[in-house]
Amino acid sequence: MREIIFDTETTGFDPKSGDRMVEIGCIEMINRVPTGKTFHAYFNPERSMPAEAEAVHGLSDAFLADKPLFSELAQDFLDFIEDSPMVAHNAGFDFNFINAELTLCGLPIVGKDRMVDTVALAKVRHPGAKLSLDALCSRYGIDRSHRTKHGALLDAELLAQVYVELRGGRQIGLELVAETTEIVTEVKVLVRKDRIYRQPRPHAATGQELAAHAEFLKSVDTPLWGA
Repeated sequence: MREIIFDTETTGFDPKSGDRMVEIGCIEMINRVPTGKTFHAYFNPERSMPAEAEAVHGLSDAFLADKPLFSELAQDFLDFIEDSPMVAHNAGFDFNFINAELTLCGLPIVGKDRMVDTVALAKVRHPGAKLSLDALCSRYGIDRSHRTKHGALLDAELLAQVYVELRGGRQIGLELVAETTEIVTEVKVLVRKDRIYRQPRPHAATGQELAAHAEFLKSVDTPLWGA
């Protein structure tokens, strides 16, 4: 099963108000194992970067000035994702920006039927717990010490590990083995062997022993068995 784990960075929260996508990072996974194939790009948003957004991801106007427009790489992006499911944290946010950019280019949008939201998965698996990417990394012991600011490809790499855990960890590998490996069960059968017959040993009292016992009983005064 092929899936694309991805993240975006933007100039703000709402593409309808003029915010644009400035970075996207995608990771290909097959059977929930990264293949090493990625798609990563920065985009010139053709507008200024708000200070609040720059504080989150560190992408300045000067850095983005010479980057390509999304329209220049849109087809490369679509060729990479193909028709695979798209996994993101708070996926609705990222889908809105991707589809806004595709619409500006006159290209078909990515259907939300392909959307897999790890926030929704985490709510089911850990109800009432913190659901941020940082919190989930802490829960699953995923190292994020190199994450000083948000970055689309870096966050996608972290999310890929979180996603595997949310889906049950590496147990998927066990499932594949179970489907392809014959299970052999050792059955132990206990077989009873015939016993060797032995003659019973004599154990009855002799006549002399019986006579001595009778004499002893005569010496017992008021025996209980005579009452």
